[in-house]
Amino acid sequence: MASGKGGRRRSRQRGDAGREARPERVAGDEWVYGQHAAREVAAYHPAGVVGVWVEHCRRDGRTERMLDRLRRQGVPIHRVGRQELDYWTEGANHQGILLRYRGIAAQGEAELDGFLAAESEPLFLVLDQVQDPHNLGACLRTAAAAGAQGVIAPRDRAAALTPTVHKTAAGAVQHIPFFQVTNLARTLERVADAGVFVVGAAGEAAQACYDVDLRGPLALVLGGEGEGLRRLTRERCDVLVTIPMPGRVESLNVSVATGVLLFEALRQRRAATGF
Repeated sequence: MASGKGGRRRSRQRGDAGREARPERVAGDEWVYGQHAAREVAAYHPAGVVGVWVEHCRRDGRTERMLDRLRRQGVPIHRVGRQELDYWTEGANHQGILLRYRGIAAQGEAELDGFLAAESEPLFLVLDQVQDPHNLGACLRTAAAAGAQGVIAPRDRAAALTPTVHKTAAGAVQHIPFFQVTNLARTLERVADAGVFVVGAAGEAAQACYDVDLRGPLALVLGGEGEGLRRLTRERCDVLVTIPMPGRVESLNVSVATGVLLFEALRQRRAATGF
């Protein structure tokens, strides 16, 4: 009986130690829990991990290897009781691990203005209220692969740089600037005033993307899932183009359409330069 009581006391003490290391609520940080999600963040953006809380008994090889990598980067690792994790995650299926994640901060209008002043022939991808983080991640990866100089999106009703975006982008977030703006229509006006040709994608457009000159300073604008470009966004475009689809499918996923348009622009630029 004495041994059993002692065991329970030691368990409470470990829990008390966990409470002392309780993660603080910091504005802009996200909680990532579950083995799969934690490993994805640690693999694709370890610099964004600012703290780890792991259950005392969680000692499997994959978890320990992940913790070793994070520990070598100076990330504090806290061993806590399951009760603490249950409480902090509000009873979610945390699988014995919780990460505090601070992603790469998006840039704003001021940084975009400076970027426009510095770049002579920029290639931008503009996303009008793309809300699915998987689509945003895929678009960022495609834009980085095509050599685009930046991706522009509104702050409201649009996906941000979440762990899911980092995972889907497979490292591209570190290689291409992401700008979030308050008013997309007004931003497109500023982009056009800087001498950038603004081309919007719309299924009903009269011109095919292959028949429009996509060389020179360019912003390709694509709409969000389901609704496409909003009215004010359309009005700020210099021209609307469509992607010809002779098959029976009427539309493409935004990330697929992004790839078609960006690489058509790249093809035209290479043909012009002979590269």
